[in-house]
This record gives sequence, structure tokens and C-alpha cells, in this order.
Amino acid sequence: MGIDKALMERSGGKCELCGSEEGLSAYTVAPRDEAIVICSTCAASIEDPMSDEKHWNCLHDSMWSTEPAVQVMAFRLLTQLGAQDQLDMLYLEDDVRAWAEEGLKNETQEPTRDANGTILEEGDSVSIIKDLVVKGAGFTAKQGTTVKNIRMVPGDPTHIQGRVNGTMIFILSEYLKKLS
Repeated sequence: MGIDKALMERSGGKCELCGSEEGLSAYTVAPRDEAIVICSTCAASIEDPMSDEKHWNCLHDSMWSTEPAVQVMAFRLLTQLGAQDQLDMLYLEDDVRAWAEEGLKNETQEPTRDANGTILEEGDSVSIIKDLVVKGAGFTAKQGTTVKNIRMVPGDPTHIQGRVNGTMIFILSEYLKKLS
């Protein structure tokens, strides 16, 4: 897709995600008909950001863009990368957040299931069914511990995120049982 003059002026002749000036093209941020300027490196992995995870460190800067289409792409990419710390800092107006989330819903992912095969959803409460050593945190998550208000891990149906002993950790869903 060619880049129109107004879009090129807005971007300053640079990729609006990483700042590169090489191989620029316009990228439409669905489902709206608004575009951003991206470089060939971003274009190569924008559909599968995990294929070039280190490249996306550039989002730490571009997530602060005042341009809604750039904010939407930063949100979507950070979500796919599981960069929760950055997502927690990112403020989006309600309409921009709805646009960003609308584009994510189009992706189909296997549901996350607990040890009994029950489908887990965002906000559920679960119980840990086995003592789990939490690497890097210096404690063991004990069997029977309740984890409330869990979060799904985008792109990985085998893990959830939850708070245990005040620490946000990733837990394999096979060691959890959904609480009713």
C-alpha cells in the first residue's frame, strides 16, 4: 500500500512503531480505515510478533504516541507479547480501547482449561491442586491456595496469570481447579 503525503508528514518519514526509515509502507489498522506508517521489519512480524520478540522493545516508546491508530497497534502487539507491565501503564480513551480490543477478538484461540477440562475465563477464581515452586520469587504456592480474578495469557492457552502471596505469577492451567 502506498503512503499518502499527509500520512508521511504525520509520521515524519519514519516507522510510527520503531522509528526506522527503511522500507516504509502504510498499514491499515482494522477494522477502521485508518493507517500508520511501518517499516519492512515491523511489517515482517506484525502478524506474529513472537517471531521477532526483541524488535518490539520499540513499543516502550511508541505506546506513548498521541496518534490513536499507533496506540491501538501498540496495545495489540503488547497484548500478544504478554507485556502486562507496559499494558498496565498504557492509558487509552474508551473508544480507542474498544477499537484495539475489537481487532484482538478476531483471533481464535483454544480455550484455557483447568486440570478437569473445565474452561477458565478472565476473572474466574481457581484453586491450586499441587504445591508449586515459584521460580525467581522465593516461595512455594501451596496446594489449596485460592487465586482470584485470574487473567488469560494471550496466545497461550496453557497458562494463566494470577496473584499469589501478593506477587503476580504465571501458572500452568493443568495445576488449577476452577472454583464455582
